[in-house]
Amino acid sequence: MSFPNLKVAQSREDKFREYLASRPTPQRFTDQQRELLAHVFAKHSHFDAEELIEQLKRAKKPVSRATVYRTLTKLVDAGLLRRIELGDRTVYDHDYGYPAHDHLVCEQCNSMTEFQSDELEALLSTLAGQHQFRVEGHTLVIRGVCAACKAKRADKPRPVM
Repeated sequence: MSFPNLKVAQSREDKFREYLASRPTPQRFTDQQRELLAHVFAKHSHFDAEELIEQLKRAKKPVSRATVYRTLTKLVDAGLLRRIELGDRTVYDHDYGYPAHDHLVCEQCNSMTEFQSDELEALLSTLAGQHQFRVEGHTLVIRGVCAACKAKRADKPRPVM
């Protein structure tokens, strides 16, 4: 499922520049960070740092490994990306300018399916209200087996005993 981009007050680049300028020691916005930001937001997909490094190499965009890792952390801290921990793998997802959504993750093929649920959002809002808690965001990852992997498993012949 793909969700439409939301209208936002600032561009992603402006938001990132603002974040960098607001640091205790202001940081500059480099050409490598600009390349990385443009590449990450050119299309919506979940990715890990190593996949991103390979994509940048194939696209002939020279961004160092260290810059990729440092910039991903900054993009998360700036509210542009969301970090999702999947066991020993960390993937990144668009956060700024993208509607709230959650994920179904297949533990066999590692596919990730995005979904939105008004009922889930209402439940979270109710729970937060009951505990006088102000929600600033959430990450829900539901692990299981996707339909394709379930079908493959059903098609395998079972050993005769």
